[in-house]
Amino acid sequence: MTRFLILQLRPEAEASDDEYAAFLAKGGFQPDQVHRIRLDCEDLPEGLDPAAYSGVIVGGGPGCVSDDPATKDPVEARIERQILSLMPRITDQDVPFLGCCYGIGILGAHLGAEVSKRRYGEGVGAVPCRVTDDGAQDALLNGLPEVFNAFVGHKEALQELPKHSVQLLAGDACPFQMVRHKTNIYATQFHPEADASGFETRIRIYKNKGYFPPEDADALIAMCRASDVEWPAAILKNFVKRYG
Repeated sequence: MTRFLILQLRPEAEASDDEYAAFLAKGGFQPDQVHRIRLDCEDLPEGLDPAAYSGVIVGGGPGCVSDDPATKDPVEARIERQILSLMPRITDQDVPFLGCCYGIGILGAHLGAEVSKRRYGEGVGAVPCRVTDDGAQDALLNGLPEVFNAFVGHKEALQELPKHSVQLLAGDACPFQMVRHKTNIYATQFHPEADASGFETRIRIYKNKGYFPPEDADALIAMCRASDVEWPAAILKNFVKRYG
């Protein structure tokens, strides 16, 4: 297996480390099978070629591509510039890519689709995702049921399907839960690596980031613990199996 590139966009070390551990566990990786880069701590290496990897996985984060640049946190703005700088090489070469939550906004913005807070934001919770006709034919959804729950929590969303893309999973409040661009480029609005424990960690870390009233944190943690969310990790596993 050629190594996978894992790019992380979270400036909070605890959240980043927990997400990384989840990618390893749910993807079935050993640490030497991935190249991890935390974009809050380091720039992309000069001349980095995404095609040299089996695939690229991009994690979530508190940033929003649709925020006014003048108001963006400087670290989050630098992270965004770094990941967007790599997207032309990924899409031009159809490099296997899986963007998770923030990653769907990055992909959509790069492709010129509207990404905004105008519609389709979702509070923190477990939401049902439905497999579309195109999704039923896609290898990454092989073996998954027609409807399953996934953990979400986002302020912005795709407002339209990007050009040369197909909708693989639909949701009620947010229609674009998973899309594919060209043949190998995927993005999910939900977090395929997240389980109840991981989402509990994020609720605690991000409770003052505007996703929900801080006083709701305990109730949201209880909701996570009671939720039936088991299938999204199969998407990550299928991505690794297909391209590894």
